[in-house]
Amino acid sequence: MAHTEHPTTKGQAWFCTTGLPSDIIIEVEDMTFHLHKFPLMSKSRKLHEMITEQETNASSSKIQKSAERDNDCDGDEEIEEEEDNEEDQQYCISFPDFPGGSETFETAAKFCYGVKIELSALNVAPLRCAGEYLEMTEEYSEDNLISKTERFLSQTVLKSIKDSIRTLNSCKNILPLAETLGIVQRCIDAVAVRASAADPSLFGWPVNDHGPGNGVEASTRRKGANRGGGMDSWFEELGHLSLPLFKRLISAMKSRDLCSEVIESCLMYYAKKYIPGISRSSRKTSSSSIPSENEQRELLETVITNLPTEISSRTSTTTRILFGLLRTANILNASEAARAALERKIGSQLEHATLDDLLIPSYSYLNETLYDVACVERILGYFLTGLEERSTARIQGEEENISVRSTALMLVGKLIDGYLSEIASDNNLLPEKFCELAVALPDQARLFDDGLYRAVDVYLKAHPWISEAEREQICGVMDCQKLTLEACTHAAQNERLPLRAVVQVLFFEQLQLRQAIAGTLMVADVNPEEIPRLSIMDVREEEGEGGEQEEMTGVVGMGRAQEGRSTWRKTVRENQVLRLDMDSMRTRVQELERECSSMKKVIQKIDKVGSREGGGGWRKKLGCKFKTQVCDSHEPTVVEAKKGRGQRHQQ
Repeated sequence: MAHTEHPTTKGQAWFCTTGLPSDIIIEVEDMTFHLHKFPLMSKSRKLHEMITEQETNASSSKIQKSAERDNDCDGDEEIEEEEDNEEDQQYCISFPDFPGGSETFETAAKFCYGVKIELSALNVAPLRCAGEYLEMTEEYSEDNLISKTERFLSQTVLKSIKDSIRTLNSCKNILPLAETLGIVQRCIDAVAVRASAADPSLFGWPVNDHGPGNGVEASTRRKGANRGGGMDSWFEELGHLSLPLFKRLISAMKSRDLCSEVIESCLMYYAKKYIPGISRSSRKTSSSSIPSENEQRELLETVITNLPTEISSRTSTTTRILFGLLRTANILNASEAARAALERKIGSQLEHATLDDLLIPSYSYLNETLYDVACVERILGYFLTGLEERSTARIQGEEENISVRSTALMLVGKLIDGYLSEIASDNNLLPEKFCELAVALPDQARLFDDGLYRAVDVYLKAHPWISEAEREQICGVMDCQKLTLEACTHAAQNERLPLRAVVQVLFFEQLQLRQAIAGTLMVADVNPEEIPRLSIMDVREEEGEGGEQEEMTGVVGMGRAQEGRSTWRKTVRENQVLRLDMDSMRTRVQELERECSSMKKVIQKIDKVGSREGGGGWRKKLGCKFKTQVCDSHEPTVVEAKKGRGQRHQQ
């Protein structure tokens, strides 16, 4: 057989090079097939009936013409010419709606001629439909096209996830016949069954993903995925499915309680392929043609609706993509329900987000701020609600690690402080909005308020026109007791802060310095670098609540007096002197440690020399019977020494 160009308006022609002239022409789409009727009639009942019908009609026409010639004999030459034309007559059949088009019919024609055909996951469904269309059944002819394609489907295609998706994708142009024959549903069921049977821990992100999926870890995941069903190997095929078929596949996966990570990965990969801008690292879609805005919105809402509620183990990657979906949902003006579901999903794993994720631009003309602060507030609310629900479930019997929730809360606290510092420079950010977001987190979310102080400082610097009451309102979001010494030093000299806030900072800074110096004196042999920052709660326990209140009242009173500014400067100088004394003491402790360490090395060296000489060392020569004790700067030594003194005192 040969495939050649034919200079006709049909565009292309296909000839069978058997040496015999063709006696039947079959037109499929823009292709004309010049074939022979007997090979086709031997395999196809439909072609047999159609050719037989045309032959019958031709015979009737021939008989009629013969009778007419008998009545009208005008010459032997004309009769002979008509007989020659009848012998060269070709039958013509047209299949305008042939399943699979001209390419599939060409393969089916080759099969009729006895040529060996190669079945694959891409052509088996069209050929199965072609066999049904041409009625190439086993009853009509043994080992026919229908039985051959059915065996390949059941024994090869449906045993592989990748091949099942390829075959499913090939059905989009042969519907509804492929649906009637059950090919679509069988492929969907095969994918769902084999995906659910694989080990969920072996599934990973595809090779071209920009999250966890690069380097050695990604290579290991890909190898494991291939052993567990080859998820990475069929991700590309999944992206070629039409949206209706993709919806049916996801629905089948969910009905079988498939691992949520697998479903989530399928949804996100599909969304990244067809919706531009989901991943900031790649603004262009991998699709050859970008869907319309309405198609993107429908696809996006489908993905959001089907997202599992469970938190994925690949939280850093999924959280980044979820924020990408949220930005796209705002741009495409997706439904409120879809956006709320997405925000709730993000809130359940907010601790894995980054500052770049939270910087969601404001796309609505109703918002005057550069970033969508209200959206972040809602997401934070969903996060706090989720923590509360998990705590309630734990009380009712569900075991959960409390430290994990505490860590998540502190991570979100740090994240929100960074977000506040970023948006604080926005001139259109109202003080009320800043304060609402700052105080939304509970006290446990921040060990120190240094990050919050930084955000307050940026806001005051960017909004110098706000009133004194608003400045005090802004400063009221931070707790001066939770500022470190470094933050207190900066705040004490910050002219942007209201006087009331500066006085409070100076008071608590002085308390921390006094406590730090007192701690250095009591534990002089402890490495100063290892001294932890003291909490103001420890100061309260040692000095007493009443004393603190009296001193606080005195300091505030001075702040209200006319000498407030001079008292401020005096307190700053006192704090600086205390800090210098503390630094000097630390230096002295370090020198003592070095001297003790040198003495210990010398003594150990003398002991080694004495033991080699067999004289018992310098202790024996000097008559010393006690064990050598050298100053050690570690806390356990100090504790043991105190215990020893206590026992001698009791005796």
